[in-house]
Amino acid sequence: MTEPVVEMRGISIEFPGVKALDGVDFRLFPGEVHSLMGENGAGKSTLIKALTGVYPIDAGEIRIAGEIRRLNGTADARNAGIATVYQEVNLCANLSIGENVMLGQEPRSALGIRWKALHAAAHAALERLGLGALDPRAPLSSLSLAVQQLVAIARAVQRESKVLILDEPTSSLDANEVANLFRVIRRLRDEGVAILFVSHFLDQVYAISDRMTILRNGRYEGEFLTKDLDRTALISTMIGKDADALRSIAARRARHDGEPQVVLSATDLGRKGSIAPTDVDLHRGEVVGLAGLLGSGRTELARLLYGADRADTGSIIRAGKRADLRSPRAAMRSRIAYSSENRRDEGIIRDLTVRENLILGLQTKRGWARPIPRREQDELVQKYIGELGIRPADPERPIKQLSGGNQQKVLLGRWLATQPEILILDEPTRGIDIGAKAEIQGAVAALAERGVTVVFISSELEEVVRLSDRILVLKDRRKIAELVNGEHVTADTIVAVIAEDAATAHEETEA
Repeated sequence: MTEPVVEMRGISIEFPGVKALDGVDFRLFPGEVHSLMGENGAGKSTLIKALTGVYPIDAGEIRIAGEIRRLNGTADARNAGIATVYQEVNLCANLSIGENVMLGQEPRSALGIRWKALHAAAHAALERLGLGALDPRAPLSSLSLAVQQLVAIARAVQRESKVLILDEPTSSLDANEVANLFRVIRRLRDEGVAILFVSHFLDQVYAISDRMTILRNGRYEGEFLTKDLDRTALISTMIGKDADALRSIAARRARHDGEPQVVLSATDLGRKGSIAPTDVDLHRGEVVGLAGLLGSGRTELARLLYGADRADTGSIIRAGKRADLRSPRAAMRSRIAYSSENRRDEGIIRDLTVRENLILGLQTKRGWARPIPRREQDELVQKYIGELGIRPADPERPIKQLSGGNQQKVLLGRWLATQPEILILDEPTRGIDIGAKAEIQGAVAALAERGVTVVFISSELEEVVRLSDRILVLKDRRKIAELVNGEHVTADTIVAVIAEDAATAHEETEA
């Protein structure tokens, strides 16, 4: 093993009333991908900001290439060979691709920028990452978000950085785009660049990282080779809960006395251009997973069940009667609630408080002519802050100040306050940390135990399998299979069903 390119020893950072980091150690070696793991609030962002010169450290030392460095700003970090690419692409859409790659390093002469040299240097940087087909003169705005991420990486490595920090780089990418990004990461790793990779997606962490460091509550929990740490042990270390407690979520299955009670039955429910006519039965106290790849029709089906979109075909029987679910308000009257996958635009209202966001669903259900008394508001808010473990437990704090996981818990509390019999959750754990995911999964399992029917949508197939009693598999905006969950059903089972349907469709086309 070579010497570490980055070594942080005993790093402590304290803010008023909060010790964000308490004696944390971290090592990063040349030619490795190292994942930094932990819940929101574990100290990951603070550690990265200490390494990039954003935050001064109160105690400890930082060595870069064996030399003790005092980083007094981001310029010091850049000069030390540390580059960062953030989740939100920090580029200039009004400039060309080449101008973005060379920003701040433009070759100049007495007459100004040497454009030919700039485009040649930008092309060389792009070609290094396998992006030689891009025209450096083309506007950056002509590229997809995924390719813009790669341009941001090209800008970072063009500076001959020794260390590349990738902070949630895949949060807005589809599977093919992630695969392309990983090819670039592996190429840089093989060239000897040290890469610090931060992601909430465990599949990606295990696919790309060689080593991981785990933080919890601002403290160092350990450094591990990725191949030596299984997922259950990783999650247990991150959140400080016994692995058996985590496995109990997966062990839960709906328990019915006699025939299952059908609470909603949809027949030939469909919408032209959205999803083909589909049959769906929902039973009391079960979790029904909707599984499929991006664009398979999961969200479209959920929106029809809720009345957010109007169906062109089919009918819905709810509690033994035909239901006319032509709007979300009609669905709420039928005790159906829906939490959108778009938390930012269709979920939270950023400038309102936790309390105001949480009571919004119940107030809508009652109508604005019947305002909820403040005492009832306070009781509801305290109930769900306690039950769901919303942190910080301050109902008057603006929700925009909460982490993504806690914002998601507030949304879950909003719909639970309406006392639904059917709860549709679309990507409730996307973009949140492992600890919050485990808590939300536990809440879903507890709701089913209490008799609530949950429709659960997630892009993470393992999560769908862990929680669901039945799984509807969708592809190309149609239902292709319905699986009763059990020991024989895994994420690979769902992938095989989707692949088999694709092969069948190909054979029919050839015939």
